[in-house]
Amino acid sequence: ESRIYAVAKSGMRLSEVAMVNESSSCFSNFSCSTSGPFTHLIYRNVTVPVYTTLKGKATQISNVPFLDESSGSDDDCGSHASFRTSTAGSENRKASMPGSPRAVKRGVSVSSLSSESDYAIPPDAYSLDGDYSEPEHKLQRTSSYSTDGGICTEPMEKSGYLLKMGSQVKTWKRRWFVLRNRQIMYYKSPSDVIRKPQGQLELNSSCQIVRGEGSQTFQLVTEKRTYFLTADSPNILEEWIHVLQSILRVQVSGPVGVPHSDAKPTVKGWLTKVKHGHSKLVWCALIGKTFYYYRNPEDKCPLGHLPLRESKVEEVDRSCDSDEDYEATGGGLVSSHCTLVIHPQDQSPTYLLIRTKQEKNTWLYHMTVAAGSSNATVGTSYEQLIGKLLDAEGDPNSPLWKHPMLCYSKDGLHTSLTTLPSEALQTEALKLFKSCQLFINVPVEASSIDYHVSLAQTALQVCLTHTELQNEIYCQLVKQTSCRQPQNHSVIQCWQLLALCAPLFLPQHHFLWYIKQHLQRHADPRSEIGKYAIYCQRSVDRTVQAGEREAKPSRMEIVSILLRNPYHHSLPFSIPVHFMNGTYQVVGFDGSSTVDEFIQRLNQETGMRKPSHMGFSLFTDDPSGKNLEHCLPSNMKICDVISKWEQALKELHPGKYEGGTRIVKLTYKNRLYFRSQAKGETDRERLLLAFQVSNEIANGRFPVNKELALEMVALMAQVEYGDLDRPGSSSPGGTSQLKMQHLLHQVLDKFYPKHYKQNITPEQLRRLTDRLATKWMVLQGCSPPECIRIYLTVARKWPLFGTKIFAAKPILPSSLEDCPVWIAVNEDGISILDYNTMHLKVSYSYSSVLTFGGCRDDFMIVVSQMKERSSGKNSTEKLLFTMAIPKIVEATLLIASYINYHSSPSLLSSTQPSRSRTPAKKPWETENRCFLPSVPQSTKGPTLL
Repeated sequence: ESRIYAVAKSGMRLSEVAMVNESSSCFSNFSCSTSGPFTHLIYRNVTVPVYTTLKGKATQISNVPFLDESSGSDDDCGSHASFRTSTAGSENRKASMPGSPRAVKRGVSVSSLSSESDYAIPPDAYSLDGDYSEPEHKLQRTSSYSTDGGICTEPMEKSGYLLKMGSQVKTWKRRWFVLRNRQIMYYKSPSDVIRKPQGQLELNSSCQIVRGEGSQTFQLVTEKRTYFLTADSPNILEEWIHVLQSILRVQVSGPVGVPHSDAKPTVKGWLTKVKHGHSKLVWCALIGKTFYYYRNPEDKCPLGHLPLRESKVEEVDRSCDSDEDYEATGGGLVSSHCTLVIHPQDQSPTYLLIRTKQEKNTWLYHMTVAAGSSNATVGTSYEQLIGKLLDAEGDPNSPLWKHPMLCYSKDGLHTSLTTLPSEALQTEALKLFKSCQLFINVPVEASSIDYHVSLAQTALQVCLTHTELQNEIYCQLVKQTSCRQPQNHSVIQCWQLLALCAPLFLPQHHFLWYIKQHLQRHADPRSEIGKYAIYCQRSVDRTVQAGEREAKPSRMEIVSILLRNPYHHSLPFSIPVHFMNGTYQVVGFDGSSTVDEFIQRLNQETGMRKPSHMGFSLFTDDPSGKNLEHCLPSNMKICDVISKWEQALKELHPGKYEGGTRIVKLTYKNRLYFRSQAKGETDRERLLLAFQVSNEIANGRFPVNKELALEMVALMAQVEYGDLDRPGSSSPGGTSQLKMQHLLHQVLDKFYPKHYKQNITPEQLRRLTDRLATKWMVLQGCSPPECIRIYLTVARKWPLFGTKIFAAKPILPSSLEDCPVWIAVNEDGISILDYNTMHLKVSYSYSSVLTFGGCRDDFMIVVSQMKERSSGKNSTEKLLFTMAIPKIVEATLLIASYINYHSSPSLLSSTQPSRSRTPAKKPWETENRCFLPSVPQSTKGPTLL
C-alpha cells in the first residue's frame, strides 16, 4: 500500500510521462461522481477507485486500488476461467436434485442448487421487481452477549450463498458460506461441506464490516486481507451483516448509527469506557448530540454510540467510592482519573474515565450542552455568560451584552475563552489570538497585502487542523468587535477576518446561536461595519445550507475581501472559464458555491443546456504544468478547488510561488457524448464541440486522411477568420501576399494534424498552403453556423465519434498484443484501438464489463465473453494495462458515469451493440486513418457539402 501511495503522490511513473502527453481526451467532461477521488486531495495523493457492476449500475467497492491478495483464497487459481449459466451444469445437479437424500439432509433450496458454478450469475440477472429471497439452511442457534451487555438470542451461526470477489480474476464467484464458532468457511457448493473448505477466516476483534456503495455489497476487513462480498438481495445481505456484527459486537459502517463522513466532532480523544463492570480503552468523538466510540481514530465504523439528547451528564465524586468499582480488568486505573457518567433515557449508565482535569472539563461542558442541559456551573466564564444569554432568549436589553468579559478590552488574553482539552491547545489558542491581533492592528496596504494573506491563511489553517479552536476564534473575533468604537481600521479588519471565517467553518451549539445574535445586533446597511455584518449573516446561512469547506482561503479570496466590501456583491468573487475555441466567460461565485451551482450559472450566461443534457463538465489544469486535467466533482466548493490548486503550486515551487501572476485555469468542455442528445444542441454547444474535435484532429487522436483533414481545416478557418481574400495578381510579392501566407501558416499550425506536417519540405508546405487557400476561398460567404453544421456532420460519420481515448500498453499475459493501444470509452462500451491506425481491435459492451479500476499501479478491466453460443459457456478475462495513474482515475470515473447513465432507461433510448471480436473493415477505415473516402474536388462549392 505504501508503494501505491508513493506512486500516486508522484502522479505517474517516469516511463509514462511521454504516454500521458499523448493521451489527452478525445472528449473530456461532465460532472464526475460525488465520491470521486479528488474530493479531499485533488492534486496530490491521487488514489484509484474500483467499481463493480451490480444490477446494471456501477458500484464503487473500494476507494483504493486492488492488491492481488485482496479477497484472495484457495479457490482463486488463475487469471482465466470459465463459468456456466443457470442453464448449464445439469450433470452436477443430478446428485443433489430437490428430493434427493443429500438435498433433504442439507436443507438446500432449488434456487441454491441452480447455480453451483465457479462464477456467479450476476445479481442483475434476477428480477428487479422485488427482492430475490433464497431459503437458507441456518445452523444451530447459540446465545451471546449483545452490544448492550444483555443476552442476545439471535442466531450466531448461519449458512447460505454469497458472491465473493475473486483475488486473481476480479469478478464475483458464487460460494456457499458457513459461519460457525467465530469462523467463516466457504465452499463451491453445499454438497462440499464434508470436504476441505476453499477458504476460511477467523472473526476476531480486529475485523471490521464496511458497507459498500448501494445496498448489496459489504467488505469484511481482516488483518490479512479484505473480502468483498455481495448477496442476491438486500434482505439476505442484511441478515449476514446482522449476524456478523452481533458476533463482532461492532456497528456496520452505514447510514444507520454512523456519523456522516463530513461530520465534525466537537471534541475527541482516548477515554476508558466502563459499563456492566467491563472496561475498554476506546477512541471517543462527540458529533452533534451523539457520543460515538471506536477502536482507534482511523476507524470509520464505531463500536457503538450513545444518544445524549435529554440524557443526564454529570461528574462522579469518587472520593468516597472504593477503587474496585472503577478498576479496569487486568490492571487498575488509579484513583486520580476523573470520572463522568452518562445516563441516557431508558438505558443503564455508562462511565467514562478521563486522565486529566482539563480533558474532563472539556468533555463535561460539551456533553452537557449536547444533552440540552442549562448547567451554569460548567465551562469557562465566557461560556457561562453565553449560556445565561441563551436562557434569557437573547433579550436585547439584557445587561449581559455589556459584560466586560464579552466586550472588547485593550488587555490581551491570558487564557482561552472556551473550554479546551489540553495545555497544548490552550497555548495554541493564545498564539491564535496574537496572530489575529497582528492581522487586525497592522493597516492593510495594497503593496504589502501578502503579509495579511499569510497571517489569515496561517490562523485559519490552524483552526482547520485543530477543530477545537474553531469556537475559540469566533469568540475572540466577536469579543474584539463588541462595544468598540467604529472609527478605527482595526475594527474593519476584524470584521474582514470574521468574513473570511464564515464561509469556511461554523461554531457549534450555543456559540452558533451567539454569533447569529451578534451579527443581527450589528447589521445595518447604512454603515461600513453594518454591511460587513450583513455579509457575514449571508455567509453563515449559506454555510449552514451548503456545508463547511475543506481548505483554507486562497489568496484570491482574501484579497477580494480586503480590497472591497463584499456586501455590495451577491457573488463577491469571479474567475474566467475557458472554452475550446479560445474564448472565456467570467463567472461569479461566493464562498460556498459548489461546482454544480457554478456550472448552472455559467450555462445561464452562455445559453447552454444543463450538463445532464449535453455532457459538459468543468476541468482544471494541473499545477505542475503537465498535460493533465482534473474533472471536478459536482459537490466540491469552487473556493476549495482554487485553494488546493494554489497550495499544490506552492509545494511544487517553494520559494518561487507565482500566486500573483498564475491562477488555476478552468476549462468547460464535453466529457460524455450521447447521440440521442445531438438534436437539442444549441449553436454554442455545436461551436465548442467542433473546436474540441478540431483539437483532437490536430493532435492525431481522430482518424482523418490528409485530404479530408485539409478540408476540415478550411472549414475551421472560415469559422475562425471569415472569408479569405486572395491578393491581386499585380503584387505577388507584396505585403498582402505575405499577410495571406502568414495567415495560412497560422491556420495550419492550429488546425492541421501535426503528424502530417512532420518532415515536410518547404516546397511541400507551399503546395499545402496553396491547396488550403483554394479550399478556403470556395467557402466564401458560408456562415460560421453553416460551417460548423457541415464540420460536425462529417465528423459524426466516424462510429466512435465522442469517444474519450487513453494511451495504454497491455500487460502480459493478455489476449492483446504486447504493443501500445488506445483504450476508447464511449456510450456504447469500451473499445481497444490500434495505436497507429486507430482501427478497432476488440470492443466490449458495458453489459459484459464486470469490474474495473485500479489494480496495484495498473488499470484493470474484467470482462465476460461468450465462447460457445451453443453450449452457453462464457469466459471471464482480466485485462491489465500500463497507464498513468491520473489517466486511470479519469478512465475509471468515465466508465462508471456511462454505465450509470445507461442504468436509467428514461435517459437513454438507444440499445447497446453487441461485442465484436474480429470486426470487418468499414469503408471509412483505410491505412491513412481515414473515416471517409476522398471526395473529388468541386469548383461549385465545398466538397463536404
